[in-house]
Amino acid sequence: MGCVSCKSSKSSKGGCKNSDTCSRCNKFSVFDWLNNLTTSNVTNQCSIIELSFKNGRKKYYDNANNLSFKIGDPIVVGCDVGYDIGMVSLTGELIRLQLRRKQIKKDNISAVLRIPTQIDLDKWHQAISLEKSTMLYAREVVKDLKLKMKITDVEFQADGKRAIFYYLADSRVDFRELIKILAIKFNIKILMKQIGARQEAGMVGGIGSCGRELCCASWLHDIRSVSISAARYQKLSLNPQKITGQCGKLKCCLNYELDNYMESLKDFPKNKTSIKTKRGVAVVQKIDIFKKVIWYSYANDGSDWIQVNVDVVKKMLSLNQSGDSNFLIEDFISKNNN
Repeated sequence: MGCVSCKSSKSSKGGCKNSDTCSRCNKFSVFDWLNNLTTSNVTNQCSIIELSFKNGRKKYYDNANNLSFKIGDPIVVGCDVGYDIGMVSLTGELIRLQLRRKQIKKDNISAVLRIPTQIDLDKWHQAISLEKSTMLYAREVVKDLKLKMKITDVEFQADGKRAIFYYLADSRVDFRELIKILAIKFNIKILMKQIGARQEAGMVGGIGSCGRELCCASWLHDIRSVSISAARYQKLSLNPQKITGQCGKLKCCLNYELDNYMESLKDFPKNKTSIKTKRGVAVVQKIDIFKKVIWYSYANDGSDWIQVNVDVVKKMLSLNQSGDSNFLIEDFISKNNN
């Protein structure tokens, strides 16, 4: 089947995946590595399903009525006001692990209502077609009211009774007048949701410095904060132009290999410890975490770098702690070579 939310003619499992034109199909689905797992007891099968909405928003619902569907199919679910339609993005036993990881209790999960009819889908598509014009109108109202906020996106509910306005703001904003104007204009319930710069980049999309589509716009669902220490641990240049993404924040990919670096650094001496020798103090110039070597140079000759294994460095540091500094780094290197 094609993409039912954006009317794309592309036939692809789980939507068209075209982030340039479709804001509802621009997230890759989670890989279900338990899809081949079957259970003999039907009563123990997981009835919870994951539904995906616009901009990667996901929620979990209980398929208590055992409706028949597959990944990418639209499903009608209830809301506090009216109903909404989401696309099935994950089913099966992996849901149990997702609920445990996100600490979601089954008692707090609502039930699936039904399979949408053609009337429901037509109403949904009509609501989607109003989102861009509504966003532009809301931006004009924000400009007239001189509010220090930016309307990033608008998401209409499938029945058109409610709309979520995503906005970006540096501080608290009094948007009560804005809600009043929008509610009168569109005759719907307004919900304002503040997002960060990273979430905005995921909604807008783009190409990163690596030449690929932004992670937050293609597959990254769990966006976490990134610390400058992640770049320091990986010995990266602290040039803001190189480690900053399009959102103006530190790149999310700085966290991808951080755990490997942290694990490897456990074998290295803490801090950049200098070594006392009979030729003078030897200071650290460079380290290679994965080769487990450190380059030292004597303080009086910084141009001559000596490559030393981490285990050898630990031996020299233990000698310094015992008060012995009557040795040269070259002596230990020659002993290891022999």
